[in-house]
Amino acid sequence: MGQLRRTPLYPLYEKQGAKTIDFGGWDLPVQFSSILKEHEAVRTQAGLFDVSHMGEFTVKGEGSLAFLQQLLTNDISKLEDGQALYALMCYTDGGVVDDLLVYRLAEHDYMLVVNASNIDKDFEWLQKHVEDGVDLVNVSEEMSLIALQGPLAARIISKVCDAPVGALGSYRFMQDVPIGESVALVSRTGYTGEDGFEIYTDNESVLKIWEQLLITGAEDGLVAAGLGARDTLRFEARLPLYGQELSSTITPIEAGLGFFVKLDKGDFIGREVLQEQKLNGAPRKLVGIEMIDRGIPRSHYPVYDKDDRHIGEVTTGTQSPTLKTNIGLALVETAYSPLGSEVYVEIRGKRLKAVVIKAPFYVREKK
Repeated sequence: MGQLRRTPLYPLYEKQGAKTIDFGGWDLPVQFSSILKEHEAVRTQAGLFDVSHMGEFTVKGEGSLAFLQQLLTNDISKLEDGQALYALMCYTDGGVVDDLLVYRLAEHDYMLVVNASNIDKDFEWLQKHVEDGVDLVNVSEEMSLIALQGPLAARIISKVCDAPVGALGSYRFMQDVPIGESVALVSRTGYTGEDGFEIYTDNESVLKIWEQLLITGAEDGLVAAGLGARDTLRFEARLPLYGQELSSTITPIEAGLGFFVKLDKGDFIGREVLQEQKLNGAPRKLVGIEMIDRGIPRSHYPVYDKDDRHIGEVTTGTQSPTLKTNIGLALVETAYSPLGSEVYVEIRGKRLKAVVIKAPFYVREKK
């Protein structure tokens, strides 16, 4: 087995009591104190995540907009400088290459932020379609990313930063923001269902910014948080994880992400299949389920109907730290997607009853 990759923040983990795991070839913290404590901190105060394993690509040049429009499902022409959006990149059959964020830094100048496990695959896919007038560069190795998330995130970041980042709207960002002696791109984005910021900077500056935020945010209850809480937080907010809610065999329409598929923008890869599914319905649908019988639904557990017919599988499931109930997301045949439908999850050889409920399971109160 090869050496696990480490982010620039790895040397600070031990000091903060991190327990690390192999996450797609990376040695990353699953927790610092406990998943429950970190989850609770992000829902009520704030948490700080190292997500430097994510990938970043720059796309520049006269042809960059047309290139991105052809490759992505969302309408990139709607972006203004200083604005980001969520999009999906699909194969011709509608399956998903990856889900990602697109940042418009300036005219003909974009940054894509992709999932860590998909960096090489995504870059190859983009390169395969690149045309004259497009300069595509993988800058993942030079960039670090931390996420400050939670209801007190704006208060905390405003203490370390003179720029008015607290006034940023959702999916807006500022470049060259001074934080201490460092500079960063700061965006009002995140993957937890809470308010928050993602901070992109170089590999040296990230160490100083991480420590500065933890020291400054301590009085507001800020804690370092790991992948465990990141997963339970995004799950409660029904934010998809590639490899579970999305994959090369699951379309954005099946995953309930039709809003991010803009059919009226012109042609793009996968459009034909996605148009068909949008107009006539997809064969499967991602739904929320709550266990009636005792048991926790986990990823890839099979789902059946009352007549023992296999109708789908769980994509993610856990005991929800916020709701204290056993819930899951499941991709099932569309006939079983209405609220209140009874389904059966196979857990350790037993078929246990569950019911389809509304998702997201958690929506933060907007102030």
